[in-house]
Amino acid sequence: MRFMLYEFLKNNYKEAEPIFFSDIVIEGITKSAVNQQLKKLCDEGKLQKYENGIYYLPKKSRLKTNVGVNADMVARYKYVSRGGKVDGFYSGNTFANQLGISTQVPNKVEIVSNNMAAKIREIPIGKRTFIVRRPVVPINDENVYVLQLLDLLKNLDMYLDESYDVAHDKVSQFVQIHGITKNDVDSYIREFPIAIFKYYYELRLDDVFA
Repeated sequence: MRFMLYEFLKNNYKEAEPIFFSDIVIEGITKSAVNQQLKKLCDEGKLQKYENGIYYLPKKSRLKTNVGVNADMVARYKYVSRGGKVDGFYSGNTFANQLGISTQVPNKVEIVSNNMAAKIREIPIGKRTFIVRRPVVPINDENVYVLQLLDLLKNLDMYLDESYDVAHDKVSQFVQIHGITKNDVDSYIREFPIAIFKYYYELRLDDVFA
């Protein structure tokens, strides 16, 4: 059974990427048995435990030391995307910083994710804390960028270090890179607080889609 589990893990996961216990489903093997075998694989050094419920196949570096996962990678796999499937996006100051309209580097990374049942929760992973919120509508690979943009706009002044002109330019680049259309915006904008319309006009976004 342990060999079967190890082969399953090697066939389904790359080295040094998060393996979530909750995702391991093998026909004919109970969760309790899987848990026991995971422990044995860890004892043998074939598997490493990051923290409760999270494992990874160790990868040897050039220095012959094990390369593993980190908190940001675990959060990305669990809440944002993995294996080509999109479940969320970075938000708030985290996204504002990535976009280049804020110099603030938040202590707590903010994420909006389908994989969060509660309205908002603080999730400790490793030595980091992540603030994860559920989305206003389910996120997929077709709407992820327009939802990410609209989520930012609803509280834009909280994150903005630059002028509206700079924000206009950065948002324009984001819209063009990801092919966001006026129809995309119109499809979702009313799902967000009414303050979003103020920022939409402050940033002259009609010009972006003209």
